[in-house]
Amino acid sequence: MSDAFPVHGMDAVVFAVGNAKQAAHYYSTSFGMRLVAYKGQETGSRDEAAYVLTSGSARFVLRGSLRPDTEIASHVARHGDGVVDLALDVPDVEAAYAHAVKAGARGLAEPHVLEDEYGKVVTAAIATYGETRHTLVDRANYSGPYLPGYVAAEPIVAPPDKRLFQAIDHCVGNVELGKMDEWVNFYRNVMGFTNMAEFVGDDIATEYSALMSKVVANGTRKVKFPLNEPAISRKKSQIDEYLEFYGGPGVQHIALATNDIIRTVERMRAAGVEFLDTPDSYYDDPELRARIGEVRAPVEELKRHRILVDRDEDGYLLQIFTKPVQDRPTVFFELIERHGSLGFGKGNFKALFEAIEREQERRGNL
Repeated sequence: MSDAFPVHGMDAVVFAVGNAKQAAHYYSTSFGMRLVAYKGQETGSRDEAAYVLTSGSARFVLRGSLRPDTEIASHVARHGDGVVDLALDVPDVEAAYAHAVKAGARGLAEPHVLEDEYGKVVTAAIATYGETRHTLVDRANYSGPYLPGYVAAEPIVAPPDKRLFQAIDHCVGNVELGKMDEWVNFYRNVMGFTNMAEFVGDDIATEYSALMSKVVANGTRKVKFPLNEPAISRKKSQIDEYLEFYGGPGVQHIALATNDIIRTVERMRAAGVEFLDTPDSYYDDPELRARIGEVRAPVEELKRHRILVDRDEDGYLLQIFTKPVQDRPTVFFELIERHGSLGFGKGNFKALFEAIEREQERRGNL
């Protein structure tokens, strides 16, 4: 009741992309998402086309420019396809915006009302790291497919019988060296988020590269934002590579919560999604088998699908990471299936980062 910046959860992850129509097709066919709303020239939008896709409570908005001189076109030219907005569902936009600005946030759009025949939506926006923003959204009095200006749309392809994922678990941001604590403090002071986890030193290093990470979350843990910065190391870390090719700070990956990671990986792999490989030695290590105990799938089956497993004091989780989903080695996705664990797979960090390093080496960026 005393939360000065209450958040219900994630409203949407909004992408700027070079070709929104093709991106919508990719996420429909490869991620099993359902197209539900659209805006473009047919709806009176002269500068951009946008497609809204959902899977459970997860919502992606894919925005593409129709002209070369728009903000979206400039963003894609600078950064490639990437996340421009981590929109948050809040109960009171006016109060949240006022609190955020008073606490030091930079306002990008003051609270305003959007209306059509389906009701009204209140939105505002504040800036966070890089060119990323948080749009604050209250859609309690709206029954339309997304926002005024969008129309309902039919699925591009027939969605799978069962969703491949149900929600956004967390969104990870990469920031410059020395900036992680600055943004941790931003989320604490502006939004009242708390430090959920911290990974430094040997927690998150390999022989060649290292990074530091802290996780901030709202009180209900429905919104979790890990923040990474590079650490001094022998070779270029994955964070350094991202910052170079993205052209600055931004969202590195989005973790998607699934109830059946094995089925989801099978479906996505069959649709052409590429996942990071994990060597047999990870699964054959007797220490792994002793540490994880009993999990819902035999280790041999996890090995066949290259799924990672970790256990903590609360339970265990299964996870796997895609390779970057665009030409630049920037944005990628994680699939995560939780069984009690609230963590982020600390026991898998070394195997994960070694897998990423192998891909960096293939690209000539290590």
